[in-house]
Amino acid sequence: MTPEQIDLVQTSFKKIAPIAETAGQIFYDRLFEIAPDVRPLFPEVMTDQHKKLMQMIGVAVNSLKNLEAILPAVQELGERHNGYAVTDEHYDTVAEALIYTLGKGLGDDFTPECQEAWTLTYVTLANVMKDAQHAAVEA
Repeated sequence: MTPEQIDLVQTSFKKIAPIAETAGQIFYDRLFEIAPDVRPLFPEVMTDQHKKLMQMIGVAVNSLKNLEAILPAVQELGERHNGYAVTDEHYDTVAEALIYTLGKGLGDDFTPECQEAWTLTYVTLANVMKDAQHAAVEA
């Protein structure tokens, strides 16, 4: 990621932060709409899950200039996904729900450049998680 892409992701997330609860709701509503089969993987009451999602995204976004600092936590999260029967395809579905949520939350500020920066951010972190998840299965 370029410094400009990192700045774009961090700046745009600051615009989402004030509506974090709504953004979490939009994300999971969209996720369950496009992948209803994943609904059983989550708790019945989603309020805490919405908060955890937005907190996790916030930590990742704020650490983009020093990814090495959060890589162990991202890898651990990937390893834990084995216990939830998460597949590689689920990561793609999550990406779609995330991009949808950002588009809704940012409106006209979700430019093609912003979408590209967020996509690269997500793919980078998702690949770390998938690699860790696969390595844990093989171990």
